[in-house]
Amino acid sequence: MGGVHLGLVSADAEVYRHFADHGLFPFVRDGWQRVVMAEPAVWGLLLMVGELILGILLLVGGRAARWGWAGVIGFHVLLMLFGFGFWLWSIPTLGLLLFLARRDLADEPEP
Repeated sequence: MGGVHLGLVSADAEVYRHFADHGLFPFVRDGWQRVVMAEPAVWGLLLMVGELILGILLLVGGRAARWGWAGVIGFHVLLMLFGFGFWLWSIPTLGLLLFLARRDLADEPEP
């Protein structure tokens, strides 16, 4: 997804404008417009960097993967704040992520 955000920012960062229109709470909708859309290119690139870091942490494995799994799972939980439509994606994805994280971390030796 990091590459997708780079492409979106490069083409037109305004594409993010309506992302939070169906947010579940006013602070999500208002915060998105006030904070993210004040500098959408910067926030899009920060999102790209965050996703790349999480992917690298998962690939490194071991203790780094713990942080990677926590970040990816937390990201999908927070994504659900943007509306019930995201629940259609996030709930099955969270089930898969939790299964994979548990399986991955079960193979990790005790510290």
